Amino acid sequence: MAWTEDRVEVLTKLWAEGLSASQIAKELGGVTRNAVIGKVHRLGLSGRAKPSRPKKVASARSATPRKRAAAKPRPIKTVAKAPAPAAPPPPPPVEAKPLPNGEYATILTIRDHMCKWPIGDPMADDFRFCGRKNKQGEPYCEAHCNVAYQPSRRRGSGPKALPPRRPTRYIT
Repeated sequence: MAWTEDRVEVLTKLWAEGLSASQIAKELGGVTRNAVIGKVHRLGLSGRAKPSRPKKVASARSATPRKRAAAKPRPIKTVAKAPAPAAPPPPPPVEAKPLPNGEYATILTIRDHMCKWPIGDPMADDFRFCGRKNKQGEPYCEAHCNVAYQPSRRRGSGPKALPPRRPTRYIT
Protein backbone atom coordinates (compact mmCIF):
# COMPACT_ATOMS: atom_id res chain seq x y z
CA MET A 1 0.00 0.00 0.00
CA ALA A 2 1.40 3.35 -1.02
CA TRP A 3 0.64 6.57 0.78
CA THR A 4 -0.93 8.76 -1.87
CA GLU A 5 -1.48 12.47 -1.40
CA ASP A 6 -5.22 11.88 -0.94
CA ARG A 7 -4.68 9.26 1.77
CA VAL A 8 -2.14 11.47 3.57
CA GLU A 9 -4.64 14.34 3.46
CA VAL A 10 -7.36 12.13 4.97
CA LEU A 11 -4.90 10.90 7.59
CA THR A 12 -3.94 14.43 8.66
CA LYS A 13 -7.59 15.51 8.80
CA LEU A 14 -8.64 12.53 10.93
CA TRP A 15 -5.60 12.90 13.16
CA ALA A 16 -6.41 16.58 13.77
CA GLU A 17 -9.99 15.60 14.65
CA GLY A 18 -8.62 13.40 17.42
CA LEU A 19 -9.35 9.95 16.05
CA SER A 20 -7.12 7.15 17.30
CA ALA A 21 -4.67 5.36 15.04
CA SER A 22 -6.91 2.28 15.04
CA GLN A 23 -9.94 4.33 13.98
CA ILE A 24 -7.94 6.02 11.23
CA ALA A 25 -6.67 2.64 9.99
CA LYS A 26 -10.25 1.36 9.75
CA GLU A 27 -11.36 4.51 7.96
CA LEU A 28 -8.53 4.34 5.40
CA GLY A 29 -8.71 0.56 4.95
CA GLY A 30 -5.77 -1.57 3.90
CA VAL A 31 -3.41 -0.17 6.54
CA THR A 32 -2.60 -1.19 10.07
CA ARG A 33 -2.65 0.89 13.20
CA ASN A 34 1.16 0.76 13.29
CA ALA A 35 1.38 2.00 9.70
CA VAL A 36 -0.77 4.98 10.66
CA ILE A 37 1.40 5.69 13.72
CA GLY A 38 4.56 5.47 11.61
CA LYS A 39 3.20 7.83 8.95
CA VAL A 40 2.02 10.32 11.59
CA HIS A 41 5.49 10.24 13.10
CA ARG A 42 7.20 10.73 9.73
CA LEU A 43 4.88 13.61 8.87
CA GLY A 44 5.59 15.21 12.23
CA LEU A 45 1.93 15.51 13.16
CA SER A 46 1.93 16.20 16.85
CA GLY A 47 -0.82 18.69 17.62
CA ARG A 48 -4.10 16.93 18.11
CA ALA A 49 -7.53 17.79 19.26
CA LYS A 50 -8.65 16.04 22.39
CA PRO A 51 -8.77 12.29 21.84
CA SER A 52 -12.11 10.89 20.83
CA ARG A 53 -13.81 8.90 23.53
CA PRO A 54 -17.35 7.70 23.76
CA LYS A 55 -19.47 10.22 25.61
CA LYS A 56 -20.67 9.11 29.01
CA VAL A 57 -24.24 9.62 30.03
CA ALA A 58 -24.32 11.95 33.02
CA SER A 59 -26.30 10.63 35.91
CA ALA A 60 -28.13 12.74 38.48
CA ARG A 61 -25.70 11.63 41.13
CA SER A 62 -22.64 12.88 39.25
CA ALA A 63 -24.22 16.29 38.67
CA THR A 64 -24.06 17.18 42.37
CA PRO A 65 -20.69 18.41 43.53
CA ARG A 66 -18.85 16.25 45.99
CA LYS A 67 -17.65 17.55 49.29
CA ARG A 68 -14.07 16.67 50.04
CA ALA A 69 -13.11 15.73 53.54
CA ALA A 70 -10.38 17.81 55.09
CA ALA A 71 -7.04 16.16 54.62
CA LYS A 72 -5.67 14.70 57.83
CA PRO A 73 -2.09 15.63 58.56
CA ARG A 74 0.20 12.67 58.24
CA PRO A 75 2.37 11.83 61.21
CA ILE A 76 6.05 12.46 60.67
CA LYS A 77 7.99 9.25 60.68
CA THR A 78 11.17 9.28 62.65
CA VAL A 79 13.93 7.24 61.17
CA ALA A 80 16.40 5.69 63.55
CA LYS A 81 19.93 6.33 62.42
CA ALA A 82 22.00 3.28 61.75
CA PRO A 83 24.96 2.83 64.05
CA ALA A 84 28.27 3.98 62.69
CA PRO A 85 29.88 1.26 60.59
CA ALA A 86 32.57 -0.76 62.25
CA ALA A 87 36.15 -0.33 61.17
CA PRO A 88 36.70 -1.79 57.73
CA PRO A 89 38.23 -5.25 57.68
CA PRO A 90 41.92 -5.41 56.96
CA PRO A 91 42.75 -5.68 53.27
CA PRO A 92 43.24 -9.21 52.00
CA PRO A 93 46.77 -10.45 51.61
CA VAL A 94 48.16 -9.76 48.17
CA GLU A 95 51.02 -12.20 48.42
CA ALA A 96 50.56 -15.93 48.60
CA LYS A 97 51.88 -17.86 51.60
CA PRO A 98 54.73 -20.17 50.70
CA LEU A 99 54.39 -23.86 51.50
CA PRO A 100 56.86 -25.50 53.92
CA ASN A 101 59.07 -26.48 50.98
CA GLY A 102 59.28 -22.83 49.86
CA GLU A 103 57.04 -23.28 46.81
CA TYR A 104 53.62 -21.64 46.43
CA ALA A 105 50.26 -23.41 46.19
CA THR A 106 49.41 -24.34 42.61
CA ILE A 107 46.55 -26.27 41.10
CA LEU A 108 48.59 -29.43 41.67
CA THR A 109 49.53 -28.73 45.30
CA ILE A 110 46.38 -27.06 46.69
CA ARG A 111 44.59 -29.02 49.45
CA ASP A 112 41.19 -28.85 51.17
CA HIS A 113 42.45 -26.86 54.16
CA MET A 114 44.11 -24.16 52.01
CA CYS A 115 42.69 -20.85 50.74
CA LYS A 116 41.86 -21.22 47.07
CA TRP A 117 41.91 -17.47 46.26
CA PRO A 118 43.71 -17.06 42.90
CA ILE A 119 46.56 -14.56 42.76
CA GLY A 120 47.85 -13.31 39.43
CA ASP A 121 47.05 -14.14 35.84
CA PRO A 122 46.20 -17.82 35.25
CA MET A 123 48.11 -17.68 31.95
CA ALA A 124 51.32 -16.40 33.61
CA ASP A 125 54.06 -18.59 35.07
CA ASP A 126 53.85 -16.93 38.50
CA PHE A 127 50.12 -17.74 38.97
CA ARG A 128 49.38 -19.23 42.40
CA PHE A 129 46.77 -19.55 45.12
CA CYS A 130 46.74 -17.80 48.51
CA GLY A 131 47.48 -21.04 50.37
CA ARG A 132 46.66 -19.75 53.89
CA LYS A 133 44.44 -21.78 56.22
CA ASN A 134 40.87 -21.53 55.03
CA LYS A 135 37.92 -20.50 57.20
CA GLN A 136 35.89 -23.45 58.51
CA GLY A 137 33.53 -24.63 55.76
CA GLU A 138 34.70 -22.01 53.26
CA PRO A 139 37.08 -22.23 50.30
CA TYR A 140 38.93 -19.05 51.30
CA CYS A 141 40.81 -17.64 54.28
CA GLU A 142 39.10 -15.07 56.56
CA ALA A 143 40.45 -12.08 54.61
CA HIS A 144 39.42 -13.41 51.21
CA CYS A 145 35.97 -14.45 52.53
CA ASN A 146 35.42 -10.79 53.46
CA VAL A 147 36.10 -9.83 49.86
CA ALA A 148 34.21 -12.68 48.20
CA TYR A 149 31.02 -12.60 50.26
CA GLN A 150 29.61 -9.09 50.52
CA PRO A 151 26.36 -8.80 52.49
CA SER A 152 23.39 -7.67 50.43
CA ARG A 153 21.84 -4.35 51.36
CA ARG A 154 18.13 -3.92 51.39
CA ARG A 155 16.60 -0.58 50.57
CA GLY A 156 15.25 1.40 53.48
CA SER A 157 16.64 -0.71 56.26
CA GLY A 158 19.81 -0.97 58.22
CA PRO A 159 22.31 -3.79 58.15
CA LYS A 160 20.77 -7.19 58.69
CA ALA A 161 22.36 -10.46 59.56
CA LEU A 162 22.48 -12.88 56.68
CA PRO A 163 21.35 -16.47 57.10
CA PRO A 164 24.18 -18.96 57.49
CA ARG A 165 25.45 -20.28 54.18
CA ARG A 166 25.69 -23.92 53.37
CA PRO A 167 29.23 -25.14 52.99
CA THR A 168 30.42 -25.72 49.46
CA ARG A 169 31.78 -29.14 48.62
CA TYR A 170 34.81 -29.44 46.43
CA ILE A 171 36.13 -32.57 44.88
CA THR A 172 39.91 -32.56 44.93
